[in-house]
Amino acid sequence: MSDRIPTREEQDGDGEVRYRMLYESDDKVYIRHIRGVFTRIRKYTGLPLLLAFFFIPWLNIDGHQAVHFDLPARQFHILWTTFGPQDGFLLAWLLIIAAFALFAVTTWLGRVWCGFTCPQTVWTLMFIWAERVCEGDRSKRMKLDAAPWGAEKVLRKTGTHTIWLLISLATALAFVGYFYGIRDLVVDLATLKAHPQGAFWVAFFTFATYMNAGFLREQVCKYMCPYARFQSVMYDKDTLAVYYDAQRGEARGPRKKGIDYKAQGMGDCIDCYWCVQVCPVDIDIRDGMQYECINCGLCVDACNSVMDKMEYPKGLIRFTSEDELETGKTNFARPRLFGYGLVLLLMVGLFAQQVVTRSPVQAEVLRDRGARMYRISQGMVQNVYTVKINNMDQKPHEFSVRIEGKAGYDYSLRMQRGIPVSPGEVYSVPIRVSVPREQLKDTKHDIVIVIQAKDAPELEDRHKTVFISPK
Repeated sequence: MSDRIPTREEQDGDGEVRYRMLYESDDKVYIRHIRGVFTRIRKYTGLPLLLAFFFIPWLNIDGHQAVHFDLPARQFHILWTTFGPQDGFLLAWLLIIAAFALFAVTTWLGRVWCGFTCPQTVWTLMFIWAERVCEGDRSKRMKLDAAPWGAEKVLRKTGTHTIWLLISLATALAFVGYFYGIRDLVVDLATLKAHPQGAFWVAFFTFATYMNAGFLREQVCKYMCPYARFQSVMYDKDTLAVYYDAQRGEARGPRKKGIDYKAQGMGDCIDCYWCVQVCPVDIDIRDGMQYECINCGLCVDACNSVMDKMEYPKGLIRFTSEDELETGKTNFARPRLFGYGLVLLLMVGLFAQQVVTRSPVQAEVLRDRGARMYRISQGMVQNVYTVKINNMDQKPHEFSVRIEGKAGYDYSLRMQRGIPVSPGEVYSVPIRVSVPREQLKDTKHDIVIVIQAKDAPELEDRHKTVFISPK
């Protein structure tokens, strides 16, 4: 198998196809800074997400970290609720909802997730901001990289990489803090008492963030992200995405402002390449829809700013659909989009109902394997059970147990009076249920063991089991 692939034909050469090595690294992408509507939208969507990511671990609720995935204790504390391993189905459900939401949004608005809220995009743009602060805009960065090493270049590059490392370290601390406990993590690292695994993961994610947002960047979107590979099956002719209006823009070419370019057979595109220079994945949107495009809208802002300078109408590059470019209309009432929305609405509703009605107390009743099926003592038939109480609440509770059974049977219960269970604790207690022998008419009958918190009667769990007696 050849390790060479053809690239596009040279237009000014002899017509031969140029080849390059399959694993040849691409040239560094220098992104031009641009202002516009979609740049502001990204700022207003990305900044709240960044603030939430970095500051939520520092919030405390009822004495607990607001969001803490305590893996050793197998407890996930999320705001006022604690989830355990038995709630794994909720996580699976949440992931399915996220997948359907991705399908629905992609069918409607294309890859807006990638362009506006994907961590890869957000962190890459933060690193590019650090480059611009320390090294200047696109042309200055290109000149600096081409210049020989000197005091200024060392100083500017040192500043860039210092900010990169600080952002990477803050990212790693915040991420690991969700699992380790952010306050404990910072103190333990500062006093050199951190668990080796905690220190390792902080170092690992610092390095991974530094390399990923600093050097890989568009390579992740092009070659590593699976989303780019299967997005085409979710697009249709009415999906809103970034398109270049070739009918209006061609034939492209440079010109002076104010000339009658249409009389010369030219379109609105002045071939300034700004749309390419602002693209984070280094593609030319004028070549048509490409799987690398993340629909970030930067090329739209760049083109609109050029159209303003030339006093041409905006929208040569815009968010639109393939259908609109061909027919002038976009069909939003599509069966597939409606189906995705309906399924998503139902799933979110059912998920919310499960979370709202979920009890923070769960119990399990097991027949004691070490005892006989029943025991007769002083005219009473006894059955022994083991009750396991899992307190998933963030407060301690004292629990009581009572028996509900057949009418006419006098049930007596032998156990400790109150069962104190700490937050997150699973407490096991044996109980003896007795019934006078002369009252029993069947070899077995159903009873219900009710476990209830004394200080919060609404927290109860009911378990149906069997009481066995002699013939």
